[in-house]
Amino acid sequence: MTNHTNGTSFPDHAKLTAIDVIAVTVYFVIVVCLGIYATYKSKKGSTSGYFLAGKSINWFLIGASLLASNVGAPFFVALSGGAAASGIAITIYEWHAVFMLILLGWIFVPVYTASGCFTMPEYLKKRYGGNRLRIYLSLISLVMYILTKISAEIYAGALFIRVVLNWDLYLSIVLIVSVTALYTITGGLLAVIYTDTLQAIIVVISASIVSVIGIVKVGGWNELKRQYMDSYSSQTKSDFSRFHNHTCGLARNDSFHIFRDPVTSDLPWTGAIFGLTPIALWVWCNDQLMVQRTLAAKNLSHAKGGALFASYLKILPFFLFVIPGLVSRILYPEEVACASPEACTEVCQNKDGCSNIAYPLIVVRLLPEGLRGIMLAALLAALMSSLTSIFNSASSMFTLDIYKHIRKKAKATELLIVGRLFVVVLVGVSIAWIPILEKSEGGLLWNYLNAISANITPPWCVVFVLGVFWTRTTEKGAFWGLMAGMVVGAIRMVLDFYYKSIQPACGSPLHDITPAIVKKVHFLHFSIILTVISTLVTVVVSLCTTPRPEKLPKRTWWTRHEVLEAVDSEPDEFSDYEQCATDEYTAFLNADPDLKNNGDQETDQDVVADILLPKFHVSLWKKILLCLSSWFCGYEPENQRVKMTRDEQRAERDRLTSIQETKYMKWFLNVNALICMAVTCTLLAIFG
Repeated sequence: MTNHTNGTSFPDHAKLTAIDVIAVTVYFVIVVCLGIYATYKSKKGSTSGYFLAGKSINWFLIGASLLASNVGAPFFVALSGGAAASGIAITIYEWHAVFMLILLGWIFVPVYTASGCFTMPEYLKKRYGGNRLRIYLSLISLVMYILTKISAEIYAGALFIRVVLNWDLYLSIVLIVSVTALYTITGGLLAVIYTDTLQAIIVVISASIVSVIGIVKVGGWNELKRQYMDSYSSQTKSDFSRFHNHTCGLARNDSFHIFRDPVTSDLPWTGAIFGLTPIALWVWCNDQLMVQRTLAAKNLSHAKGGALFASYLKILPFFLFVIPGLVSRILYPEEVACASPEACTEVCQNKDGCSNIAYPLIVVRLLPEGLRGIMLAALLAALMSSLTSIFNSASSMFTLDIYKHIRKKAKATELLIVGRLFVVVLVGVSIAWIPILEKSEGGLLWNYLNAISANITPPWCVVFVLGVFWTRTTEKGAFWGLMAGMVVGAIRMVLDFYYKSIQPACGSPLHDITPAIVKKVHFLHFSIILTVISTLVTVVVSLCTTPRPEKLPKRTWWTRHEVLEAVDSEPDEFSDYEQCATDEYTAFLNADPDLKNNGDQETDQDVVADILLPKFHVSLWKKILLCLSSWFCGYEPENQRVKMTRDEQRAERDRLTSIQETKYMKWFLNVNALICMAVTCTLLAIFG
């Protein structure tokens, strides 16, 4: 295998063989067929069917979907690149998530399920009352999805495809995003979860193959550790006089430690434990993107089982992505470990560093024919699974939390169609964002994403945590605590972005004028500060304002088992569980008191059907067109919809909000959760 250590040209592009093309083609065919099957199977005629997959998903599908939604294209690029640049400390982001997923299944999901919410903004309205928290969270989440999640996925996928295949950027991205949006639009969450499961399997298998090939190539784990510490470019070795700081281009002394010095390191252990917690709580326990999967579970036991399965899977990224990043630096130090802005610009057109190409380089130069195609399919799987999750979650929030607030009397059919149209809008915005991504500093993109999370998410985490655990928290307290945290975070973020844009390169004789609040305070430490500020403001304002008079049944951890009144205090909550036909049926009954008071319910429905569903005589081609449009837009013909009585609606609501578990299953899940956390703690002790 040629080492390609000239360091003066962009990495060689792969030539796809027939086997590679077959692998990619088979993948796309399977995904499309699976999406069509899920589209046919899903209960799309209701909002719970489209947005929560009819509450019918088992633990295996939930766990695989949680992993696939999180492990997107940035993992292939940024996680491996981070390991190549600074060692294994980046693993803490993955192993820390194990404990957050346990909290999701055991603490937060029971409250969310009992409250009967579809989205996280909806939960805020049920918990605090009013609409400003709900709408504000929806808007902020949608903006972050577009500017961070979707942009990161597209950038990472574009970089991988450019390095591996040298395909036209716009054509490949438009094709991927369009296919992804198609089965998200038509199938709803069930199609997303089915395809996520397939893609999770592909990612795990293919990434495992790359990891095994890489570690065998360098001679095993002990040899990997030794060679990594000696891996740096020939320029760094021969021209130390160029650098005033001899650490430029060299491996860190603490490269194989997860817990590092709290003051001088790039990832302080204090921040990794305490500062990362509010960020991770938001990502795993409060963000619609992840929580929606567990809310679609058959019951609470399957929700816990899915979160637990995902916890075990989150142990794997160390082996699947971190180790290949280390191997890539060892094999290709001239490119991956370039130290000067001039050399890095020549290698990858990015003066800040080329560690982001670590994983693509292994795919191009190390994998044999056939496996290269499988690996490309895995990258496409990760990219598309993450985008489907984002599209579906964003569609849910926009439809149920923003559009429904504007159109209070919108029927379920209208909500379903609007949700699909909004996905089309997201696709357009994502494609329009590509030129900006091309001009972005790729080496700083991961840092930008981390800074955004640390500066924005902790106040939201406080709102959710206090809302779940402290019944005295008021809407005004949550709002002003949020505003205080957002203002402080925004100031820090602006300073961070500005001074990093003018920061001199490593070894430069120029003076660094970055203020201490940015330079000395790590973003994870700032996350702690921001959490404390938001908590204090929320508590003080809550104590100075009047709480809600009711006991908040099913909306907090302490009241999750309380029984709701027969008629809910908030009229819009019950309507979320109604199917399309129920809207028309209930409206007609309310409009005619005589019909409403008629004791013969079956007769009532027959009369309503005769009035609302006239028998039209249409041509055959119109019937075919109507059937196709009904399937695509997710609503059923009126004469095929199930009419539900009020008692049936209440029974359905009780089913959707049940948090009952069998004694045996509860014991089994608790023991396995303890085992999973024990395994993670053991790994942290070994590599810490």
